[in-house]
Amino acid sequence: MTALPPTAAGKLLAVLGAFDAGHGRLRLSELATRSGLTLTTTHRIVAELTAWGALARRGDDSYVVGRRLWNLGLLAPVQTDLRAVAAPFLHDLHAATKATVHLAVLDGHEALYVDRVSGRRSLPVVSEVGVRLPLHTTGVGKVLLAHAGPDVVERCFAGLAARTEWSVTDAGVLAAQLAAVRRQGWALTDQEMTAGTSSVAVPLRDGTGDVVAAVGIVVPPFELGSPAQQSMVTALRVTAAGIERSLPPVP
Repeated sequence: MTALPPTAAGKLLAVLGAFDAGHGRLRLSELATRSGLTLTTTHRIVAELTAWGALARRGDDSYVVGRRLWNLGLLAPVQTDLRAVAAPFLHDLHAATKATVHLAVLDGHEALYVDRVSGRRSLPVVSEVGVRLPLHTTGVGKVLLAHAGPDVVERCFAGLAARTEWSVTDAGVLAAQLAAVRRQGWALTDQEMTAGTSSVAVPLRDGTGDVVAAVGIVVPPFELGSPAQQSMVTALRVTAAGIERSLPPVP
């Protein structure tokens, strides 16, 4: 975690920064350890944040991000502008495929899910709006990683942790996959984030050609190179093209 100055605001941000995709529920002692603050200081800040609604206390004395902070985050431009433009196209894609549809952006070295339309209830989908998931184990993540800067790539490759037995943790294999993503214009995963699910994703570009997001769908495992895969890629490309045409011009 990035060190923050020992100011009141810095300490508050250190506590909030203790939460991430792998640490969504933390006890007071864990918050103190991850924030680098004393237990006394952490206790005071957590009490203030809880009273304001930025954190919520659970029955087991752990803390999670509160509804008020969540609502505030929804005001970020990446949430309001991109989601508003993409929403009708995502719903059309869901109607056509009956699959869970995702819209994600790069946030640090993770994929931040900014919208989701739920599909088949029987599939074990772990994503939710606002959740951050690894780049190397998700379809949208591989698209974003394939077009990310060298600092993001280096950090991601330094920590290729397995989420399932099918996760790609070999740097050479992943590098080859990312090269293929750039060449073919789409990415896929095969049970790499969650057993029993595959995903396909395509990039979403702004008016300058830069990749600003990724659109993906989660489906049951399928045969690679099958007509089903080809139809999913086609549907995603149509969706991405519609969103791109509707995005406001880059200033």
